[in-house]
Amino acid sequence: MAIGGAAPPHPPRGGGSPEDSAAQRPDFEQPLLQAHAAVPARGKQEPAERDHEAQCSPEADGDGATSCAPASMASTRCVGLLSIPYALSEGGWLSLVLLLAVAMVCCYTGLLLRRCMAASPAVRGYPDIGALAFGAKGRLAVSAFLYAELYLVAIGFLILEGDNLDKLFPGTSLTVGGLVVSGKQLFVVVVAVVILPTTWLRSLAVLAYVSASGVLASVVVVFCVLWAAVVDGVGFQGKGRMLNVSGLPTALGLYTFCYCGHAIFPTLCNSMQEKDKFSRVLVICFVACTVNYGSMAILGYLMYGDDVKSQVTLNLPEGKISSKLAIYTTLINPFSKYALMVTPVATAIEEKLLAGNKRSVNVLIRTLIVVSTVVIALTVPFFGHLMALVGSLLSVMASMLLPCICYLKIFGLTRCGRGETLLIATIIVLGSLVAATGTYSSLKKIFYEF
Repeated sequence: MAIGGAAPPHPPRGGGSPEDSAAQRPDFEQPLLQAHAAVPARGKQEPAERDHEAQCSPEADGDGATSCAPASMASTRCVGLLSIPYALSEGGWLSLVLLLAVAMVCCYTGLLLRRCMAASPAVRGYPDIGALAFGAKGRLAVSAFLYAELYLVAIGFLILEGDNLDKLFPGTSLTVGGLVVSGKQLFVVVVAVVILPTTWLRSLAVLAYVSASGVLASVVVVFCVLWAAVVDGVGFQGKGRMLNVSGLPTALGLYTFCYCGHAIFPTLCNSMQEKDKFSRVLVICFVACTVNYGSMAILGYLMYGDDVKSQVTLNLPEGKISSKLAIYTTLINPFSKYALMVTPVATAIEEKLLAGNKRSVNVLIRTLIVVSTVVIALTVPFFGHLMALVGSLLSVMASMLLPCICYLKIFGLTRCGRGETLLIATIIVLGSLVAATGTYSSLKKIFYEF
């Protein structure tokens, strides 16, 4: 299976070039619903398109791999890192095999996306791949899953901030007109108020650079947790279970969430001067992330066993410098990443409503989005269950199923080869099973918490 590089483009029916095929799709270049990852061509750009580029490419200078890669690859890494010990506690020690399997599958599907990009030079973002495979309906389906994922991750950021600030400042409350708001609820509202102005920015270049610090933040958090175990006296008392079958759907959902970066892969590839090195960069990133995730999972589970919480920082001893450093490091990134998550969603809505450069309308739309995330975060404050739902339903779809389905559609069964077709079919079947069982399990736990 030649998955490392670009395959020759599959000729359209009746002959012709891929460019001709793309030209026959009048919807292919429409800006609507490609905001999440589209990189517009150089030259004249619409205002909305400039927003899309600014979202991920602080400097459109041709070496975007250096500026875009850290921000995009780290967009959910720190969040996934906090929940990975909880995922291991749900599945048991043997579920580490599933973490490795998920990493390998997601890396492979990332390479499939690279081959789909090679099928047409007009492909600039993930929705374009959906359009190339299935036309306007394909673009709409891919965009819907990507935007839903971004929206729910933004909600997860608010829950994460509220939980960790409540640990730092327990017992904090505020009375407004006889109404007492305290604890996590208070901090979710405060964080939303602080973050709100960042969603109004026309250029997210500064936030993209801050978000790129997520790689360093991940290393700092792992170090702080290790320090708490070795120096602060927590130790390694948790024995854990070898296997917990009932918790495997949750574990798989959280594992998949850790690798939900596929939405940005086409943009990342297009930002590289040497695109032929994308496959190598992708494999290296997946190996590094898997080592990081595996280390944190083992470390947290050895420390707290089945008592580990949905965010391992909530287990750390109070008052210790290592605990505070870990929590503060955890809190910084969502402040920058929240706007990066909701901006593509807001931009798509603005395009649909033809808001254009109407500043007041844009601000209103983005404010309403923030308010809606706050309402949901206050209503469903279950970080672990929510992230498992995102992983099971949306990340599995975007990171496993859609790349395989689009790849088969674009290249056809005859060009894929029997072995590769069998592998892709296996991923689709098992991915669908993971999505169904994980979604059911997560929703069941969320409803149970009510």
